[in-house]
Formats: sequence, structure tokens, C-alpha cells
Amino acid sequence: MTAGADDLWRPASGCGPGCLPAPGEVPAVGVARRAGRLLAGAGMLLLGTGLAVLLPVLPERDGQAAVRAWARGTLRAFGVRLAVRGRPPRRRALLVANHVSWLDVLVVLAVAPARLVAKREVRSWPLVGLLAGAAGTVFVDRSRPRQLPAVVGRVADALRAGRPVAVFPEGTTWCAGDGAAGCRPRRGFRPAVFQAAVDTGAPVVPLRIGYRCTASGAATTAAAFLGEETLVRSVRRVVSVRGLTVHVTVAAALHPGVDADRRLLARAAESAVHLVPVPSRPLAAVPSPRGGVTEAAGSPGGVRGLDLVA
Repeated sequence: MTAGADDLWRPASGCGPGCLPAPGEVPAVGVARRAGRLLAGAGMLLLGTGLAVLLPVLPERDGQAAVRAWARGTLRAFGVRLAVRGRPPRRRALLVANHVSWLDVLVVLAVAPARLVAKREVRSWPLVGLLAGAAGTVFVDRSRPRQLPAVVGRVADALRAGRPVAVFPEGTTWCAGDGAAGCRPRRGFRPAVFQAAVDTGAPVVPLRIGYRCTASGAATTAAAFLGEETLVRSVRRVVSVRGLTVHVTVAAALHPGVDADRRLLARAAESAVHLVPVPSRPLAAVPSPRGGVTEAAGSPGGVRGLDLVA
């Protein structure tokens, strides 16, 4: 594989150590509280292994409820509060979100339990990999880009079966902090996975994820998981924050027309997530050589507010 192809397959953000909070910048809890959160989080992960065993035999609705409760409980164990604005989908949908932290997976499962698209390495993670496999996660081998059509096909099969599927189309985490436009992955939302929504007629539901410190009242990058940082270090920083809240906004669903252009669909979803205007006419009027994309009823005229490549 050429260097150019590798760059496409392994997207990178412009984040660095300077994107993370400086020592003392974010209000912190005491050592005892941090230790308690670590123990509680480890306990919830162990509980997740039991859930992984039960999921294949539980009715789908009961399984989704169990996963949602487990994800919410795990967030609370790590000291993270969840605030949701908007109505999560109850039926099949392609959920697409920005990607900030390892916590994002728990956040999506807590809002709308779905099959996830994740890199192959997640399968080998202790406890988490076991639960991810039991939940039907679609794993992507980033060293084999030729497998991408098969991955998109598996996502389409899940949507046809009536299951929601969640992806992070930016393909990498970034800080998403104030004034961090230069940190956003250059190629934005990768359009390939959106083809699964086009092929099945499934709605695309954008999710906007942001982290705030209620103790200071400001947005924070404390939850960001960036670059070469280890997971252990990121976890230690998260459990030390006082009043860390993740805010999730469920945007209006996008309904692709027959043979819609997946690139326009990806662009519209990215605009909804990052609250930037679509760089053309309102979405419903955007011409496409392969079809159209329309908004959900009641959505505004111009949309405001894992590792896949085209």
C-alpha cells in the first residue's frame, strides 16, 4: 500500500499535547474519589462481561435496554454525567457522530444502543472487546482497505434487518475544543459508510458530542483521547475531573433518496454535527447526479444544528 493510500485509510487530526488541559486548569476531585471511580469503573466493565454472555439469548428489546443501562452506569462510575437533547431513534438508523474520546462508545450506547463499527484492535481490548463482539460490532481491519466494500455490505445488512448502526465517520479522535477548527481531521466525514444508508433507505441521524466541566461552566478537552497518549493516562485524567458532563444533541434525521450521492449525504451530516452551514443551497435543493437527499419533516431549510474512507 502506498503512503498516500495509507494516509487515506488512517486519518489523522491536527491535535497535540497543547490541546489538553494544563495541570490545574480543570477542577479536580480528591485522590480517594479518583480511586473510587477507578474501582467502580472496573466493576462495571466486569459486569459487562456477564452481559456479553447474556446478550445472544436475550430478546432484542431487552438486550438493548440492558446495554443502555450498562453504558449509563459505566459513565456514572467513571464520574461522567450524561445530558441528552433531542429524541434518539427507536428504529433502524445510521447514527453518525464526531469522535472525541474513548468515552464516545459508551455515550452512543447510552443514548441509542446500536451495533458499532470499530477498528479491529478493539476486539483484543480486555473486557471491552468481549462485550463489543457479543453486541455484534462490525470490526474494520485498517491494514486491508480492500475489505471496505464488505464492511459497508455488513452495515447495510444490519440496517435491512432493522438494527441501528453507529459510526464515527471522521475515523479518528480530536479535541473538538473552542477554536480547534484546525484540529479537525482534514477530510472530514468519510462518505463510504453512508452508502449503506443509501442502499437501504435508512435515515441518517447525526449526533453531536461535547464535553463540559460543570464545576467551571466551560467546555473542556479533558476527555479527549489524542495521538500517542495511552488509554491509562486518559482514564486517569477523566476520573480526576470534577463535574464532567457529556452533552449529546440528536439532530434531525436525514433521509436519502433513491441513489442519493453519498458524498453529499456525508457533507450534510457533518454540517449538522459541527453546526456549520452546507456550502451551497438548502439540502433539499442540492442537485445530485445520482439522486437527492431530503431532510426530515420539521428540520430547517439548511442543516445547522471508525475508520472508513471512500
